[in-house]
Order: sequence, then C-alpha cells, then structure tokens
Amino acid sequence: MLAEPPDPVLVREYAREFGLAPVVVSLALQRGHVERERFAQFLHPRLKDLSDPHLLAGVEDAVGRLLRAVDGGETVVLYGDYDVDGVSSLALLQRVLRAYGLAPRTFLPTRLEEGYGLSRKGIEHCLEGGVPDLIVAADCGTNSREEAVLLRERGIDLVILDHHEPSPDGLAECVALVNPKLGDDFHYLCTAGVVFKVVHALLRARPLPGFDLKEHLDLVALGTIADIVPLQRENRLFARRGLAQLERTIHPGLVALKSVAGVTSPIRSHDVGFKLGPRLNASGRLDTAQTSLDLLLCDDPERARLLAESLDRQNRERQDLELATREAAERLIEEMGPDHRSYAIVVGARGWHPGVVGIVASRISKQYHRPAFIIGIDENGLGKGSGRSIPGVSLVEALDSCRDLIVAGGGHEMAAGVSVREEQLDAFRDALVRSVKAQADAETLVPKLHLDASIRLSELSLELLDSYELLRPFGASNPQPLFMAEGVRVAGEPRIIKERHIKFRFEQDGAERDAIYFNGAETALPKPPWDIAFTVDRSEFRGREQLNVVIQAIRKS
Repeated sequence: MLAEPPDPVLVREYAREFGLAPVVVSLALQRGHVERERFAQFLHPRLKDLSDPHLLAGVEDAVGRLLRAVDGGETVVLYGDYDVDGVSSLALLQRVLRAYGLAPRTFLPTRLEEGYGLSRKGIEHCLEGGVPDLIVAADCGTNSREEAVLLRERGIDLVILDHHEPSPDGLAECVALVNPKLGDDFHYLCTAGVVFKVVHALLRARPLPGFDLKEHLDLVALGTIADIVPLQRENRLFARRGLAQLERTIHPGLVALKSVAGVTSPIRSHDVGFKLGPRLNASGRLDTAQTSLDLLLCDDPERARLLAESLDRQNRERQDLELATREAAERLIEEMGPDHRSYAIVVGARGWHPGVVGIVASRISKQYHRPAFIIGIDENGLGKGSGRSIPGVSLVEALDSCRDLIVAGGGHEMAAGVSVREEQLDAFRDALVRSVKAQADAETLVPKLHLDASIRLSELSLELLDSYELLRPFGASNPQPLFMAEGVRVAGEPRIIKERHIKFRFEQDGAERDAIYFNGAETALPKPPWDIAFTVDRSEFRGREQLNVVIQAIRKS
C-alpha cells in the first residue's frame, strides 16, 4: 500500500522555505505535520517547547507530598517495575531525591516471586527493610486498590506515578496519582516521561543549584523508546534530546553499557530497542532487575563495567531461553488445527520461563500476523503469559470478553499480560479466537507493507540524508520510512554474504546503487525487472560516509 501523496504545492513551498529535500517534506506532511508551526516543531523539537508540567493532572499533589518528605527528612521507598521504563524511572527519581538530601530506598519486585506491580507480597518484602513514611510507586499502582488500603492502614502515604490503563472497577486511593490516562492530554507518555514532568515541576518549585535536568534526559529516552510508546509531541523531544545526551552521558553505568553492547555514535533509537534495552531488561526477565538499577545509579566506572558485563551475560542466557521457547511454541502451533490458529494463537506449556514469553509472543505475532499469547505454566498449574497484537485488534477488548476464564489480565491494545489456569487454556484460546473474529475482517489479517513514498534511485544521495536525519528518531507512530523504486534491474552478479544475505547492485534509468537484502538468500525471487521496497541509512566505512539501501521486500515489476 502506497501512502497518499501530500499537496505538491505545499511540498514545494516548505522545501524552499526550510531548505529540505522534497521527499523529506512529503514524509513529514504525510505524518500529519501540516501546519507550519507543527512542521517546524516536528523537525526541530526544542526543550523550550515543553509544556507546563502542572498541566498533567496530579502533579501538584505529588510535588507537594515530595517536598513535605524533603522538609521532614522522611524515610521514602521507591517501588518500581522490572522493565526498562520502571528501572529508568526509579533511577531518575533516586538521583533527584538524593540531590534534595533524602536517601530513598528502592524496591523492585521479582517477576517469579512477587510478580508485576504493587502486590501484597511485594509490599510485605518491601517493608522488611523498615516501615517508611512514604512509598512512591513508579510504573505500577494505578489499579492497586487493595494494596493502597493496606498501606493506608499501616500509616504509609502512597504516591503513584504510572501510565497504565485505569481499570473500570476503580482506582487506588492515595495521596497523589499521576497517570496521563486519567486526563485529556499526554496519553502518549510512559512512566519515565511522567517522572520527568513531576521532577520538572519539583525543580521549578524548589530549584537545586548545580542540578541540570537536561543531563538526565538519557534516562527518559531509555524508558520512552524501550516501552514503545508513540514518539510524538513531547515523547519525540525526550527521545531526540535524550539520544543526544546518551552520546555524552554523565552516568558511568551507561558508558559501560554502551561499551559492552557495542553502541557507538551516532546513537539511534534502534540501539536502545535492540542493544541497550534488552540488556537492561535481561536481569528483570530472569530474576530481579536490581542489577540494572544498580548500573543506572552507579558512579564508579570499574563497578559499572562489572555490572554491565553481568547484564551482558544474562542477556545471552535470555536469548538461549527465548530461542528454546520459540522453537517449542512453533512446534505446538504446527500441531494445531486451522480453527485454532486462523484468527489468533494461544500456546502454553510447563517449563517456559515467564521472563521470555513476551518476546516470543512478539516474534510469533509478527511471523503469523495474528494476535498471539505465549503462556508459561508453573508447577501449580497457573499459567502466566504475554500477548502481542496486530493493528486493528485490541487485546484489552479480547481479554474483557473472557474474564470468566482467566485469573487476571490487562495491558494495552497491542500488548497485554494474562494469568490463566492450565485447565482453562483451551477455553481461553477458543474465546480469544471468537473475540478476534468479531473484531477483525479478512483485510486485517493480511500482512501489508505500508510504503511511504515512491522514489528514483537517482534521488538517493548523501545530500538527501542531510534532510532525512531531521525525521529521526524513528519508533512507534514515527516508523522509519519505507521507500519503493519501480522497474529496477540487476547490474552485475549478486553476491551471497555469510550464506544468508544478498548484496545487489541495482540500475534504474542509468543510475546505479548498491543494496543489501538481509536473509534474502532464503527468499525465492522472481525474474527481474523488480519493484523493491527498502529503507535508507547513513554509515561510515574506512573514514568515508556512504548511503545504505536495505531491501525489505521484492516483487516482479
């Protein structure tokens, strides 16, 4: 599917006014940035464009309670979640509150023992270190009604900074609840963004000489990009400025993590998504995320190196577990009848580690282009799993349709968690299939390539990339543009690289460009000429900049 081209008159006008390549102007306009001010803000986001943090509901109450804790020298516990968003949020809160003179304790639940969120068991373990005056829950807590009552009965104040969907059954009652889903704006924020807004308001209310919040935007970018929230409006600013800050980070832990992950300048959003994020997630997936939090809070370079190496080892272990689980899941899928996988996929087994089921669900969903739940079942017959969806199918709606079959479940339209008894697995699968069937038509279940623009090979140049860079960072709601070139021919013999990839030299109207097709050796190619779908990027080789063309799909012209 090729996107509808924007108004050519406006394209020429903005290309002339802003000094940009017309194709880049077209891409920005197609993404909804039509008004001149919005267009300029999209390409050149500035920190001074950040809105007043008090526009986010609940911020004033949260700031007031935190300042009381500072003035009273109270004991504070920061209670987080074990993913990148939760850990980076806690790291930012900890650094700021330390700067105000507090010494907060941190608590991260374990995935296997306490599970996600502000749980009764998690609170019990948290309080073993002493009863605090205040608990700040980050990236969890919005729907923890019973746990909020438990804390109130013990005389502990609770502040919740979260971004998860509120339950229709009601919210946790606490001193302050900051969740953008409860207001009319900022719905796109993750918890790292919410914490930034609270801290921004805190620093405005009581400035800290020598504390520069801009120097901690790399932590906000980590949470924002890794949590796959839409890179729009202030999230786009957090991501772009945060990635730039990550290149010159003041945090020794991030310096060490970049080193073990092989991340070099320029740092892109995919470096967070595929290199830094998985390593920070690895400890929380397999055990506790404490190592990841320790790394982000570490100020000693040598200790940071050891922590980063530990996360790297855990990530390799996670990759082995993921591969084994995926292969086992695929075997079960192949054994299913068509009625059980035609609209949605649900598979579960004993022994699957709950820390990798989300990654496997994501890969299975993409492979089959179906909503998928992958469920690990423990020795007591309780299954805990993760689901990933496709555009047009809401997992929240699907879970709501089968509440009588599950122990618990919730999340977002595209990603959700579920707990279900082993004996209810088949019934849950049938109910999920019925729900997806009611939501999706035949077109929804057909995978499609959404092409952004048709382009000639002669237009591909390093000069084009100068304008193209302004579209970054790419991610949710701002995907990397997918181009199409029609009627190209192969100039010279393609080369097979590492038995999997194909290196081409393409020709179109006298212009020639090199391209690579990763894993293309496994694809049956038609006879040229071809239409090719591809992305472009800039790289450096032996001191020379070059344009990379990466093939995504090929069809007969």
